[in-house]
Amino acid sequence: MAPLFYLAGARAMYPDLYLMRHGQTEWNLAGRLQGRLDSPLTDKGIAQAERQRGLVAGVDAARYASTQGRAQASARIVFDGAAFAGDDRLVEIDIGDHAGSSYAALRARMPEIFTGGRLDWYDRVPGGEGFSGLEARCRAFLDGLTGPALIVTHGITLRMLRVLALGWPMARLPHYSVEQGAVHVIRDGRSEIWR
Repeated sequence: MAPLFYLAGARAMYPDLYLMRHGQTEWNLAGRLQGRLDSPLTDKGIAQAERQRGLVAGVDAARYASTQGRAQASARIVFDGAAFAGDDRLVEIDIGDHAGSSYAALRARMPEIFTGGRLDWYDRVPGGEGFSGLEARCRAFLDGLTGPALIVTHGITLRMLRVLALGWPMARLPHYSVEQGAVHVIRDGRSEIWR
């Protein structure tokens, strides 16, 4: 089946997307970079997923989540025990061997990768995936959608999904917040946040 999207000018418009970042984890709280590693949800993270569950109650859409532990734990709460599909294309951007480091320690150890914009370092970290790899897998995921989708994922991956779905240039990747406990909704070429 062909992907369900249409073109509006030069911008691809995908089905309605309800994007959610996983709840706060112990490493989020400690300022440690997770990348492809995981840490458990905090009590606050559990409450954030419970809030998301209430926000999306009644939304009729396919359910997807990253296969990483923190997203899976959040999705089990958000989807209230209903089945959902785990998808490796929704995992967080790979930051190589630097996963588990504190942001402050990495910045002190490798200041040269932190020049430019505030997210540019993800494209410079040795052994990392970079934005081109993340873009390719996020685009493949979006192109495979056949209808509205509820998606539990990660901060940088959510940003990439939003940029692609809205047809924005990559320079907009760092713009607009990504909130835990909220739902980032993309419909009809517009973005809004449910809190």
